[in-house]
Amino acid sequence: MEIDNTKIESHILKAKEGNQSSFRFLLNTFWGDVYNYQLKRTRSENEAEDIAIQTFSKAFDKIHTFDESYVFKTWLIAISKNVYIDILRKKKTSIFTETTKEQEDKIYLVVDENPTPEDKIIREQNLAKLLRDIKQLKPKYQEVIQLRYFQELSYKEISTQIDEPMNNVKVKLLRAKKLLAAIIKKG
Repeated sequence: MEIDNTKIESHILKAKEGNQSSFRFLLNTFWGDVYNYQLKRTRSENEAEDIAIQTFSKAFDKIHTFDESYVFKTWLIAISKNVYIDILRKKKTSIFTETTKEQEDKIYLVVDENPTPEDKIIREQNLAKLLRDIKQLKPKYQEVIQLRYFQELSYKEISTQIDEPMNNVKVKLLRAKKLLAAIIKKG
């Protein structure tokens, strides 16, 4: 798939300004590259997915440091490689990021109130069918969808509830919504 570099550069600049739809575009565009890279290394779908979530979490947190003279995909893979090395060093199965209070406060500034195309598809579904579709997701995605849309918790409340950094919550929700929208469209 040929990716328009001008479009990517535009979304990177918008993401640096905190534009949520640009974050979503970058996640959707590069998810497969990061996930497949880690799948080859870990040979575990769950671990590759967790590392990809962690990679995008860190990338979005540090996007302001990205130098446009480099290739964005290469930058993401470097972050992903470092996440994997950190995991090997720690010898733990779960992945967490240390975020400062200041970093978490910045996350609140990103507007997430605008419904995404995925949000619109999800809302239009019959509740019973929607619940069946949600059950097709992996448990970690079911949980964040349930907390966000059925319990109507904020990102911060979800972060506290599942004991993960807010960046991870945001990336998991973006990924869960994309997967759920695909399930709904297929059904």
